[in-house]
Amino acid sequence: MDAVSPTLINLIIFVLAIYVGYHVVWTVTPALHTPLMAVTNAVSAIVIVGAMLAAALTETPLGKTMGVLAVALAAVNVFGGFLVTRRMLEMFKKKEKKKPEEKA
Repeated sequence: MDAVSPTLINLIIFVLAIYVGYHVVWTVTPALHTPLMAVTNAVSAIVIVGAMLAAALTETPLGKTMGVLAVALAAVNVFGGFLVTRRMLEMFKKKEKKKPEEKA
C-alpha cells in the first residue's frame, strides 16, 4: 500500500482548521469578543516572530520573499486587532452626561 502524500495530509489539515475556526469564531458570545481579540493579537505576535525567523534563515529568494510577506501581513493583523479591541473597549465605557452651562 502506498503512503499518503504529505501534501494531501497538509491540505486536509488546512481544510479542517478552516472548518473548525469558522465554527469557533461564529459561536463566540459578544461578551467574549474583546478577550478573544486580545488572544488573537498575542497569537499574531508569535506569528510575526516565526515569520521573521523564516525570512532571516531561508536561503532561497522565494523563501525570503514569503517570509517578508508573512511579517507584513501579520503586522497588519496585529495593528487591525488593536484597533478593533480599542473600539470595542470604548463601547463599554460609561458615557458622561454634559452639565448645563451656568449663565453669568
